[in-house]
Amino acid sequence: MGMTITEKILARAAGLDLVRPGETVWVKADTLMTHDVCGPGTMGILKREFGEDAKVFDPDAIVLTPDHYIFTCDEKCHRNVAICRDFAADQGLPHFYDPGTDSYSGVCHITLPQKGHCRPGEVMFGTDSHTCTHGAFGQFATGIGNTDAAFVMGTGKLLLKVPASLRFVFEGTRPDYIMGKDMVLQVIGDIGVDGGTYRALEFCGSTVQALPMSERMTICNMAIEAGGKNGIIAADETTLAYVKQRTDKPFTCVESDPDAEYIGEKTYQVEDLLPVVALPHSPDNVEPAESCAEWKIDRAYIGSCTGGKTADFVAAARVLKGRKVTVETFLVPATTEVAADLATTTVDGMSLLEIFAAAGCLEPAPPSCAACLGGPIDTFGRTHGREVCISTTNRNFPGRMGSRDSSVILASPLTAAASAIVGRVTDPREFL
Repeated sequence: MGMTITEKILARAAGLDLVRPGETVWVKADTLMTHDVCGPGTMGILKREFGEDAKVFDPDAIVLTPDHYIFTCDEKCHRNVAICRDFAADQGLPHFYDPGTDSYSGVCHITLPQKGHCRPGEVMFGTDSHTCTHGAFGQFATGIGNTDAAFVMGTGKLLLKVPASLRFVFEGTRPDYIMGKDMVLQVIGDIGVDGGTYRALEFCGSTVQALPMSERMTICNMAIEAGGKNGIIAADETTLAYVKQRTDKPFTCVESDPDAEYIGEKTYQVEDLLPVVALPHSPDNVEPAESCAEWKIDRAYIGSCTGGKTADFVAAARVLKGRKVTVETFLVPATTEVAADLATTTVDGMSLLEIFAAAGCLEPAPPSCAACLGGPIDTFGRTHGREVCISTTNRNFPGRMGSRDSSVILASPLTAAASAIVGRVTDPREFL
């Protein structure tokens, strides 16, 4: 019996020829990512357990990217960034994306691919649940807690149980009104927020193979919303074209064996999918957008690691061009690279910035996680009352974007833009 792509990667990282689901193995880390929320805690545990003078196992393998609570007056947030800055200097970390300097990039999950830290066949750990984003590059990537991260930081390895795999096959030609967000929300709606608990969620099929990296990242990002240990898509020519532009480090691609064993499989014909939303307060509360017109919205939010990439803004601009929004519409580019693209990327002869300004959107915020994780009271886009916000983010728990009295509806950039125009949840097919 063969192995899945996840099992193959973990076997290589464990120095073994074969692993099976449920086995516990020591896995060598290729990359450890942390940021301003969990980084200080991880660093404190490292020094407590390994000594004040402890050094990380490999400075080149550590990526330190403050991104969550950056543009704020909150002194505790500034303290966290300062701790990261001091640690990076003390450890001689070459991959520290320092806020307030030219090296600052923005949201970790978009920064890592753009800066060449994502490579097929590797193992990435991160102190963020959405680290599973990077499975889009054919690697095993998963979120871990501060204690585990401190152990990885000091030793370069982690004891890990091999997850069983679920396979989701998408076939057909994707309609222009369906995005990766619709595809993954449909999966989460079908299996529930616990349907993939500690499973590897593998996405494949002709539709997935035709997706750009931006959409693959959105799909893998939200594997955790079904409880997944990781999301993963086998590397192909699209992956290699992206990765080789950004790194010259060697890597080895792997793919699932034809006789690999899965504990479950579901196939979708993508032409049958509809634009969907996840209604409050759970990512699996999924309904077709066309059935949710009774949901009036107070604001729209286009940003985050799932909705703040250049391609996400292009999608929103397709709907917004020549039209006006009727609610506050927030724009938060994920990284400085995306922010620059807003001025240079055009749709039908107009730049994205021109389209958004003409539509009445608010001026784009500086790149960061911003309101996706609530943040301090002065966080851009944060909810403060009983607002209903349609958002391209990845989680809609109570209080996720600020006020516990607010409601968050998850949607694709197309659906969020269409809803911003109408002032209620709206199927983007009305404008496409």
